[in-house]
Amino acid sequence: MTTTAQPSGSTRKPSATAVMALGHATVDFYQGAVPALVPFLVAERGYGYTAASGIVLAATLLSSVVQPLFGALTDRRTMPWLIPVSSLCAGVGIALSGLGGSYVLTWLAVALAGIGVAAYHPESARLARTAARGSHVAMGWYSLGGTLGFALAPVVVGPVLTAGGLGATPWLVVPAAAGVLGTVSAIRVLARRAAVGRSAAARSAAPDNWPVFLRLSAVVVCRSVVFVGLSAFIGLYAQERVGGGPATGSAALFTLFAGGAAGTVAGGRLAVRWGRVRTVRLAYAASVPVVAGVVLVPGPALFVFAALAAAVLYVPFSLHVTLGQDFLPSRVGTASGVTLGLAVSVGGVVSPGIGALGEAAGLGVALAPLIGLCALAWWLARGLPEPDTEAYGASTGSARGTTSSV
Repeated sequence: MTTTAQPSGSTRKPSATAVMALGHATVDFYQGAVPALVPFLVAERGYGYTAASGIVLAATLLSSVVQPLFGALTDRRTMPWLIPVSSLCAGVGIALSGLGGSYVLTWLAVALAGIGVAAYHPESARLARTAARGSHVAMGWYSLGGTLGFALAPVVVGPVLTAGGLGATPWLVVPAAAGVLGTVSAIRVLARRAAVGRSAAARSAAPDNWPVFLRLSAVVVCRSVVFVGLSAFIGLYAQERVGGGPATGSAALFTLFAGGAAGTVAGGRLAVRWGRVRTVRLAYAASVPVVAGVVLVPGPALFVFAALAAAVLYVPFSLHVTLGQDFLPSRVGTASGVTLGLAVSVGGVVSPGIGALGEAAGLGVALAPLIGLCALAWWLARGLPEPDTEAYGASTGSARGTTSSV
């Protein structure tokens, strides 16, 4: 990330992309917090695989339904206020999730967090696009913020709940509050710039390519099922394969999420060198053997393959967003809602089925189909064209490779 030169003696301001990445980290922290809660819910409340996967479903089912709706709303008008409001909804939902012993109330609290995450992504991705000024690398940094938020969730949630039990979940609202305070000024500036960019994009945008966007969406769905399936159950799977209690599960989750950080950064840089579509294809081809390693290779090697799997699954993460925005240049909010938000949420819809199969036949059997989904994602990605990016540059109003300060 870069910043523009500041006058001598003045305070150097963070780049707009860095600020948006910070906000993205604090919201996606709550996506990572849900699977991090699962081992503690199993330990303190005796939930089985199906009940635990239902909690993951709570964070994702409503999110999957409302995500395109929020995207369509942001295509009609700039809604910067939605970003802080949705951030607080996510934080409050997770904060309430450990209070009381009712499964229904826990489910509803986690569902509130999921709706907050769903509302956040379309408008945030639009403003991040404005901040990035057409740079794939900058969008990679924005996506990295979300990846780091995911990765930090088990690091924070594990010690907090180990020390205080599920009753300590109210402390988990702190990242949301910090994210709102840290980004509100930048959001105002970017919202004004995005309104100008919307007018320019309307004059210069190419036609929307729905058939190709739907193919990309299918790729996103495959990736989502694979990654959410791994994140929901790798904590419990690691305890089975390696031994140890919830601390082992938290370590496996951190390894999975942290491995994605390198992949997210690499994705933007590889796209500059090889092109986005080629990078996406190669990443999914590599995902087949490494996800197979997570499922099939015994012992502590699971942690190595988890890191590799996260890396290759996150290489295309930010590229999905910019590709979707280029395939639907007049519906950036919708494209962002599907490629960025639904990338995480839709996989949770399948997680109860993985949990039920895990109870019936073991987690190893339940996770094995994820290998085939990686192969399907690679096959679907082979049919994606590299889009014309002139409209992307026009809508952001700047050449690639630059970011701005706020």
